[in-house]
Amino acid sequence: MAKLYVSNKDESARIFKSDFLELFTHVHWSVPIILYLPVVVYSVYRAAVNPDLTTTAIVAMVVAGLTFWTLTEYLLHRFVFHYEPTSTWGKYLHFMMHGVHHDYPNDSKRLVMPPSVSIPLALLFYGLFTLILGPAYNLPFFGGFIMGYIFYDEIHYATHHAPMKFGLWQKMKHHHVLHHYHDPGRGYGVSSPLWDYVFGTMDPTEEKSAVEARQ
Repeated sequence: MAKLYVSNKDESARIFKSDFLELFTHVHWSVPIILYLPVVVYSVYRAAVNPDLTTTAIVAMVVAGLTFWTLTEYLLHRFVFHYEPTSTWGKYLHFMMHGVHHDYPNDSKRLVMPPSVSIPLALLFYGLFTLILGPAYNLPFFGGFIMGYIFYDEIHYATHHAPMKFGLWQKMKHHHVLHHYHDPGRGYGVSSPLWDYVFGTMDPTEEKSAVEARQ
């Protein structure tokens, strides 16, 4: 089987000639927690003090938002990050967004989304959810959605740089490792394999292992 990466070391390729621009492509794993955990807390708190929302409604919307994130993650990874353009500019943009990660999968500073991308996306989704759900229900839903995003980034980092040797953690790591080193056209879920099951993009090797484990 052909090697699916350039380097498996904690190193990467340069994307921009400018040192200033290049700086923004390297992100520490703690940045999403620092930036977005306060957003989650604030959103859920504002929902909790709203007399028009019951505890059941708040919990349901948080869970719904978190679940919707897993679908968003899957769709972005499959149809945006793995879209293969034909133009020179398109190929460069694809490499900058995701191709560099597959070429250098263990680069520890390119495993979480840079704020220059995540902040505009968060604002876009916040506005969209507000239009659809209204300002009251949007708060717990958005809080759950952003919580899902934090889980995604941190789990993604862990799958490349943490042992994850037991139980569910081991299965999550195995799922993502197969995506990188066996078949990049399958296993798009990172924080959850749910939508890979739903849309039939599980790696056959992984499915065979799961069946054998149950026998």
